[in-house]
Amino acid sequence: MTTDTPRIIGIGNAIVDVISHADDSFLENMGIEKGIMQLVERERAELLYAAMSDRVQTPGGSVANTIAGLGRLGMEAAFIGKVRDDGLGRSYAQGMRDDGIAFPNAPVENAELPTSRSMIFVSPDGERSMNTYLGAGADLSQDDVPEATFDGGGILFLEGYLFDKDEGKTAFRRAAQLIRAAGGRAGLTLSDPFCADRHRSDFKALISGELDYVIGNEAEWTTLYECDLGHALAQAAEACDTVVCTRSGDPVVVIRNGERVEVPVHRVTPVDATGAGDQFAAGFIYGYALGLPAETCGRMGVIAAAEVIGHVGPRPQANVMALFREAGLV
Repeated sequence: MTTDTPRIIGIGNAIVDVISHADDSFLENMGIEKGIMQLVERERAELLYAAMSDRVQTPGGSVANTIAGLGRLGMEAAFIGKVRDDGLGRSYAQGMRDDGIAFPNAPVENAELPTSRSMIFVSPDGERSMNTYLGAGADLSQDDVPEATFDGGGILFLEGYLFDKDEGKTAFRRAAQLIRAAGGRAGLTLSDPFCADRHRSDFKALISGELDYVIGNEAEWTTLYECDLGHALAQAAEACDTVVCTRSGDPVVVIRNGERVEVPVHRVTPVDATGAGDQFAAGFIYGYALGLPAETCGRMGVIAAAEVIGHVGPRPQANVMALFREAGLV
C-alpha cells in the first residue's frame, strides 16, 4: 500500500447488531417478514431481543461495517456516529476503536434515546431478517459532524438510512460539504429499496449534484428510478461518475465515466448473508481509493463479500488483503 492512500470517513447510524439464528416458523410466529429490514419501536425491540436464543453482539450499522472492513485492509478510517452513554453505547465506541477505527464522538450522557440496535435473525438458507430500533444513532445531526475529522480530505461514504430523519439529512449534507471543501470525494449506499422509495427525490438530487460514486443492488436501483435495471443504471451513469450495482449471484455491474464492466460472482453456500453488501462496498471502495480499474474494484468487492457470508457476523474474519493477493489483485 502506498503512503498516500486516501483517508476513508463514514457517516451513518451507529447500531449494535444483535444476531441470532431462527427458522421460518419462528419468523412467522413472531410476525417477522423474512429477508428485509423493518423499523421497530422500542417496546417491539425489547420483545424481539428477549426472544433471541443465541445472541452475538457486535458494533454495526451498514456504513460502520464497511468502514471497519476498510480499516482491516489497513486504511486510515473514521466513523461518525452517535451513541448514548449506556452499556451498549460504550461497548460500541470501544469496539470501533478496537477495530482500529477512529470514533470521534464520545458517547452522549443523558441522550434522549438509548443506543440503537438491530435484531438480525439468520435463517438456515443464510437470509437475514433485520428488525432495527433507531435510537440515539438516528438523532445524528450536523452538530455531531466534527469538522476536524475532514482535515486532509479523503473519501466519504454516506448511509442512505440516515435520511430517515431530518436531523440526519443535515449531518449528511454537512459531511458532503466538508469533504468537498477539503478536496475529497463523496459516495452513497442506497441502503434498502424502501429507503430508495422514501427518499427518491433527495437521492436523485444528490446523485446528480453532489456525489462521485453510488453503490446499490438491483432492487434499490430499479426502485429509485421506477424502471427496469438497464434504464435505471443508464440514468444514474449520466448523472454520476461511478455507478455500481450488485445482483446477488449475477455479475456485478460497474459503470465508470461511461465505461461499463461486468464482474462475475462465484456462488458460495452462505452461512450468514449479514454484511455481504457492506463488505462488497469495503472491497470496492478500497480499489476505488487507490485508483484501480473498475473491474479490479468490482473483483475486490466480490471477494470481500464472499468472505463475510462464510461465517456469522457482518465483519471480516479472514485476512481479506491476503485473499486479494491470492487473486493477483495487489
